[in-house]
Amino acid sequence: MAVPPSLPVVVSGIQPSGTLHLGNYFGALRQHVALADDESRRAEAYYFIVNYHALTSLHDREALERYTFDVALDYLALGFDPEKAHLFVQSDVPQVTELTWIFLCLTPVSRLELGVSYKDKVDQGLPASGGLLTYPVLQAADILIYGEGASGLVVPVGADQRQHIEMTRDTASRFNAAFGPEEDPLFVLPEPLILDEVAVVPGTDGRKMSKSYGNAIGIFEEGAELKRSVMGIVTDSTPLEAPKDPEGSNIVALYKLVAPPEEVRRMEEEHRAGGVGYGEFKKRLFEALRDYFAPMRARREEILARPGYVDEVLADGAARAREIAGPTMERVKRAVGLM
Repeated sequence: MAVPPSLPVVVSGIQPSGTLHLGNYFGALRQHVALADDESRRAEAYYFIVNYHALTSLHDREALERYTFDVALDYLALGFDPEKAHLFVQSDVPQVTELTWIFLCLTPVSRLELGVSYKDKVDQGLPASGGLLTYPVLQAADILIYGEGASGLVVPVGADQRQHIEMTRDTASRFNAAFGPEEDPLFVLPEPLILDEVAVVPGTDGRKMSKSYGNAIGIFEEGAELKRSVMGIVTDSTPLEAPKDPEGSNIVALYKLVAPPEEVRRMEEEHRAGGVGYGEFKKRLFEALRDYFAPMRARREEILARPGYVDEVLADGAARAREIAGPTMERVKRAVGLM
């Protein structure tokens, strides 16, 4: 079943890196759920867990399986509706890796070496593997394979991900120029959907929240675990009675994400006035995080009580994805002479 030409396609993937944290949620997942629920932006949407991408840094079979399941579970707990969009695992669509090889044969190594993400990860200590270098080509296949016949192909990303979409557009253009008739190119060029409201979420040390930095607060942390994370937020040595800068406060930045506006204003005013210590502010942040995610934690427990439900959602999503990817890959093979 082909995608109706009048319907755009939305594509996005997420790494299975363990329990999701606040940066994952406010930086991407909340927007994914909202896009699927927005009737004014009807689209055929594909969200997938990129377990092939995870192999660039994770070489533990049991952990990869567990993380993959947990991300799917967390997505559903956070409000993702499988009736409105498709959720599946990347490796369940084998056509993606077939397409990746064809794209690799068209991609200059010099282009890959310019990848900001590649250089950043090597600087962080990851081995400079072939998988890490060619990561953007697999990502291009992930995106482009679902776009044929659509009226548009959009990828919701933060502004810092724009280069990835540019590389995907380069890949599509290179293939179309080499193998497709100019008047009827096989691949639709994707457009980034830059989510202006996406928050850059600070971690407990002030840097961007990331599991690789060890500064993350998990979405589903609760009780003593959540309290330890919040109380571990790094602050300066300003005395309790002295004024503090709310603009430079990691506590305020996180509080804005989960607290009512009037409570945020109160905390900002108390920072400027002095007389309230960081310990009190952290206590309020702990309570706000606990209350904000309480319904989602409850939903997660309900889903866990339904054996097989997560696997069923993933299987259905993958079947739909293969319905699109299979015919696209057949046309690619014919175009390059592999049939």
